[in-house]
Amino acid sequence: MKEKLGAFGIPLLMTLAGFIIAYQFVDPAPPSELTLTTGVESGSYYRFANQYQTFLKQHDVTANLQPSAGSVENLQRLNSGQADAAFIQGGITTPESGENLIFLGSLYFEPLWLFHRSSLHITKLSELRGKRIAIGPEGSGTRAVALQLLKDNAIDEQNTSLLTLAGDEAAQAVANGSADAIFLVTSAQSPLIRHLLHMHGVQLMSFSRAEGYARNHPFLSPISLPQGSIDMAANIPAETTWLLAPSATLVARKELHPSLQMLLLQAASASHAGHGLFEKAGEFPSPEFGDLPISSEAKRFYKSGPPLLQRFLPFWAATLVDRLKVMLLPLIALLLPLFKVMPPAYRWRVRSRIYNHYRNLSAVDQQLHQAASADEITACIDKLKVIENDVRRIQVPLAYTEELYELRSHLALVQTLAEKELNHLS
Repeated sequence: MKEKLGAFGIPLLMTLAGFIIAYQFVDPAPPSELTLTTGVESGSYYRFANQYQTFLKQHDVTANLQPSAGSVENLQRLNSGQADAAFIQGGITTPESGENLIFLGSLYFEPLWLFHRSSLHITKLSELRGKRIAIGPEGSGTRAVALQLLKDNAIDEQNTSLLTLAGDEAAQAVANGSADAIFLVTSAQSPLIRHLLHMHGVQLMSFSRAEGYARNHPFLSPISLPQGSIDMAANIPAETTWLLAPSATLVARKELHPSLQMLLLQAASASHAGHGLFEKAGEFPSPEFGDLPISSEAKRFYKSGPPLLQRFLPFWAATLVDRLKVMLLPLIALLLPLFKVMPPAYRWRVRSRIYNHYRNLSAVDQQLHQAASADEITACIDKLKVIENDVRRIQVPLAYTEELYELRSHLALVQTLAEKELNHLS
C-alpha cells in the first residue's frame, strides 16, 4: 500500500490541482429561474407564456411571468434589467433601442386586424381620417404599428381622435358605436378575434395595399385570410381578406445564460412548431424577421436542434457535463503522461526495497574477498546476518516475490562462501 501511495499519490495530487485550476474557467451554472415579461393577461403573449412556464418547470426552471401593457413596455423592462426575456412584436425594436438585447427567434405571424363599424364601408386607412380609432394604450405594440401606418396616411392626433382602448374594452366600443374602428395585433386563435368576426355590425377591413405597406416596412408580411377559414358554416370571412402581420418574437438580454436561451428555444419549438392558420408546420420558431442580432445559441439551435446531451439527459445533468467539458482537454493532457509514468514509478519503488539490499550484499562480498583473517571473515558473516534479518522483513506484492527470493538465494550463496573461508582458515 505504501508503494502505491508513493507512486500514485503525487500524480493524483497533481491531477486534483489541475482539476481545481481548470474549474476556475468553467462557466457558472445556469440560474434556476428567469423572469419573462408577457403582455396583457387576456392576450396571446400571456397565454403562450403559461405554456413556456409549464415547459420550463418540467426542466426544474421557474419562469416568473410579468404581465405588461405590451411590447413597448416589455422592451423597456428588458433594457432596464427588470426581465430576462420577453415576447416583443416585430418592428418595435431597433439596434439602438436594444443594444443589450439578442434575438432568439420569430414565433408566429401576429396579424394586424382593423375592425370598423359596418356602416362606414372603409376600404383604405386614409378613409379613417377624422374618425374615432382605438389604437391601444401607451406601451403596446398595437399602438406602435398603428401609429406608423396612420402616419403613412397623414393621420395623427391633430386630425383624428386616437383612443387608448384595447382588448375587450375596444371591442365593446366599436360594437356600441363609441369608436368607429379599432386596431388589434394578436393571434388568429384569440377568442376576442373570433368574437369580433362573428359580431353583427362590425366588419374586418381587407388591406388592399398590403404589399405596398410591406415594401415600406420590412417587418410586416402580407398574409391572406381565406374565405370561410374562420367559420365554414357561417362563411367567415365572406371573401378572402388581406392582412398585414408583424411576427411575434422572443427577445432576451445578452447576459441570459446560454443554457436558458437554449431551453427557451425548446419551449418555443414545443409551443409554435405546429400548423396554424397562417403558418406551415415547422415554419416557426424561425431565425427570420428579427430586428436584433441573433444569439449564437439560437444560430446553433436552428442549425442543429437541441444540444445532443439535452436529448438524452435531464437539463441539470446536460448543463453540468457541458460546463465541465472545458476541463477535459487539460486533464487529458495531464493524465496521459502521468499514467504512463505511474506504472514504472511503482515498479521502481517496489524493486528499490530489494535492490538496496543488493548494494549492501555487494559491499560485504567485496570485504569478504579482501579478508585475510578469521576475525575479518567473522565480521563479514555478522553483517550478512543483519542483511538476512532485514531481507526477511521485506514484503512485496506477489508479482515481485521471484526477485525477492533471488535476493535471498544470492545472500545464502555469499553466506556459504563466507563459512567455507572461515573453516579453511580455521
